[in-house]
Amino acid sequence: MRFSYESLPPADKILTAAASAAASAILLKSFASDLIPQQIQTYLSSSLAKLSRQLTVVVDEFDGLTSNQMFDAATVYLSAKISGATTRIKVNMPPKQQDLAVTVDKNQEIVDFHAGIRFKWTLQCATAVTKTAKNEPSRSELRYFELSFNRKHKDYVLKVYLPYILARAREMEEEGKTVRLHTVDYNGTDYWSSVALNHPATFETMAMEAETKKGLMEDLDRFVSRKDYYRRVGKAWKRGYLLYGPPGTGKSSLVAAMANYLNFDVYDLDLREVQCNSDLRRLLIGSSNRSILVIEDIDCNVGLQNRETDTAAAQEDKITLSGLLNFIDGLWSSCGDEKIIVFTTNHRNRLDPALLRPGRMDVHLEMSYCTFSGFKILASTYLRIDDHLLFPVIGELLGEVEATPAEVAGELIKSEDSDIALPILVHFLKHKDIKRSC
Repeated sequence: MRFSYESLPPADKILTAAASAAASAILLKSFASDLIPQQIQTYLSSSLAKLSRQLTVVVDEFDGLTSNQMFDAATVYLSAKISGATTRIKVNMPPKQQDLAVTVDKNQEIVDFHAGIRFKWTLQCATAVTKTAKNEPSRSELRYFELSFNRKHKDYVLKVYLPYILARAREMEEEGKTVRLHTVDYNGTDYWSSVALNHPATFETMAMEAETKKGLMEDLDRFVSRKDYYRRVGKAWKRGYLLYGPPGTGKSSLVAAMANYLNFDVYDLDLREVQCNSDLRRLLIGSSNRSILVIEDIDCNVGLQNRETDTAAAQEDKITLSGLLNFIDGLWSSCGDEKIIVFTTNHRNRLDPALLRPGRMDVHLEMSYCTFSGFKILASTYLRIDDHLLFPVIGELLGEVEATPAEVAGELIKSEDSDIALPILVHFLKHKDIKRSC
């Protein structure tokens, strides 16, 4: 049989017939929806679904009024799965962040492979109409993810894949997090205001003894990895550090190095700004998990040196020692997980023994004067040198003179040329030795 284009009907007749067929299909669907009982429709839909090998899991954005953590985790996780095949993305600038956030847009399919299994994610949106108090219609957008996969993998998805996404999303949020410095702000809504913490201090640049530095880093690593241990022994997941020593020994810089190492926010708490014990509790509740709470110069706070001041005469003070102890070691201390409390002082002997015991200040770290090994770290950082003819002279002087790392750094920063900076430091140390002798 020979086919000829001439045997086809005109184009306008083809279009008319197609339109008629489409209209008939829509009309038939409408009749079926009106005439077939809902139970039968549900049964037919269920039967058709059983014929398919695909299963779809719906992840709503909210569970009632509560945010669904699985939806939030999927949003973060899928942002890393955007590829060249993606045709639509959403970009926004989150508050208090420095980088743009890129997420999946609605109706955009994202394909993910895990353990060789293919998963298809699609962000869907629906409009919900509710009535206001004035009986007026109010429209809101309901977002949800549809996750489709072969139904034989259902158990794997619920027990392995989705928990993996929750964990991976938390890791991604921490990796992309900007460390922030929070300070007390009674004019705000949560008692804290914050700015980005751009302090460059790291453990590599800290002028500390190598063994002390290594021990501190190992202690921090052990702390953040022991969530199950703290829960098993019935203790709040927190750890207290006391940094003590003369001014200029690097206590504040060490806090910044700890924050940069752990990627923890810092909450700087000046007890003189706190109005009463109840405000102290509110401040604790308002701090986030995975954070470092810093109470600097605790020996300078009136009423906290000794429990004897926790008497009627001390009631005029803004906070009491008993209030502080409950804050760091009582029931309120369990509000939140993975928290570090750092106390700093220039005079440890002025503090009440109740503050110093384990469980409140677990690790006591002396920040002392600059040693020769600490100087070599500063020389490597400031001058980019590992040795010099003047090193033995400087080592001998540092063994005789009490110079803080801040003082040594202050002399090294005067020139980037080691042949200029080191003689300046030697002169400074000799002059300091002469003053000490006098």
